[in-house]
Amino acid sequence: MSFQAGRYRLGPDNATLAVRTERGGAAAKAGHDLLIHVTAWEATLVIADDPGATTMELTADPTSLRVQEGTGGIQALGDEDVASIHQTIDEEVLGRQGISFRSTRVEADGDTLRARGDLTIVGNTQPVEFDLVSSDGGKLSGSAVVTQTAFGMKPYSALFGALKVRDQVQVVLEGHPEAQSR
Repeated sequence: MSFQAGRYRLGPDNATLAVRTERGGAAAKAGHDLLIHVTAWEATLVIADDPGATTMELTADPTSLRVQEGTGGIQALGDEDVASIHQTIDEEVLGRQGISFRSTRVEADGDTLRARGDLTIVGNTQPVEFDLVSSDGGKLSGSAVVTQTAFGMKPYSALFGALKVRDQVQVVLEGHPEAQSR
């Protein structure tokens, strides 16, 4: 399915915005790889008749990240573990600072949009590039790798650094955009 001109909205009611983390370090076996959903966010995609005028914007509430699953580890994640992860994300990793993306260039190539733009996390802005692919049935999917230290973030670590979250995390978007009136 190729992209049709129009204004489209994505959010938690019609799409999933997720962060996937992986563990590293000498004590990696003790930790968990996490799937975290962003539960309060909104994105707007404007497909213009003039391809050079196509835009994308996204804002996310950094306090809305919620652990959906933890894989690996010596034991399963408990409720206290999950609460501690949420607190660490809010206070130490993201510092309750807004997250936003604004495109600087979007190119259409059949079923794929190649987006370039500025991603702001913890008050630092860096360029990011990713593809969004539209499949039959109108599903939109894409992902980008974010390097935490590029944004001035210190990846979480414990046990004197023997257990840590890897510097690169994957951000994944999947859903069915809702067409809006222009």
